[in-house]
Amino acid sequence: MVTDQLADRRRSELPLDAYSRVVAEAADRVGPAEIQVENRVGPRGGFGSGMILAGDGLILTNSHVVSAARRVRITLSDGTEAEAEVIGDDPDTDLALLRAGLPPGTKAASLGDSKSLRRGHLVVAIGNPLGFESTVTAGVVSALGRSLRGRNGRLIDDVIQTDAAVNPGSSGGPLVSPSGEVVGVNTAMVGRAQGLCFAVPSNTARFVLAAFLHHGRVRRAHLGIVAQTIPLPRSLAVAIGAEPWAVRIGEVELGGSAPAGGLRAGDVIVGLYGHAVGGADVLIRLLDAETWPLQRIR
Repeated sequence: MVTDQLADRRRSELPLDAYSRVVAEAADRVGPAEIQVENRVGPRGGFGSGMILAGDGLILTNSHVVSAARRVRITLSDGTEAEAEVIGDDPDTDLALLRAGLPPGTKAASLGDSKSLRRGHLVVAIGNPLGFESTVTAGVVSALGRSLRGRNGRLIDDVIQTDAAVNPGSSGGPLVSPSGEVVGVNTAMVGRAQGLCFAVPSNTARFVLAAFLHHGRVRRAHLGIVAQTIPLPRSLAVAIGAEPWAVRIGEVELGGSAPAGGLRAGDVIVGLYGHAVGGADVLIRLLDAETWPLQRIR
């Protein structure tokens, strides 16, 4: 009887043990690459988070964390402090790139594929909420393809929604998959709601990072649409030679280039100048300073 009770209790504890192990391993892998960012510009300044992407000093954070600053103060997970230069700032995606001199052997995080995320997937958020350094929270992907309005009024598309707790000071920190890869950059939480937190997908971050390194800024055209990644029925994707994912236009801004080009709410974009558009992050990457003809279905 006692043996059966012990066996039942151990079986009931197994899922919790597995969950804890996954969260702890993800935190251990990426935690050393998470940093605190202090912006001393303005009367009060502010704190946020960031992540080291390369041992030579490249650091990714949020645009609203660095704001108008050209240099910020960073603190590594081991307490080491350094000055960092803002070498790229893109309010349209709420992402910014820093460069700092880091000690040899500094740990770096790696960007994963945010397209692999599905609703219900486990994610771990790491940051410095309210100044409490290296805080780890966990939750699930609540929704994909959300849109948030940035500081400049432009919509940030294909945002990840999660219930992993994110609070002021967590902005710019990594959203991590169970495999220990960064799948998002924590960017916002809804102050009057509970459990609504958001992150810019890693695929968008990878594109912005490349643009910063090659051009010093992000060059893009402006369509003036609210874009959402949606799955295409397999039969339709095969028939038109498209990817299994596409972009649905949820809203069109009046006076923008989209209505002038014949785009309407409800249109589904599957291609851009010969390139398959397999999601909103792909559309963002393909848009640059030129205007490309779109292939759409209605």
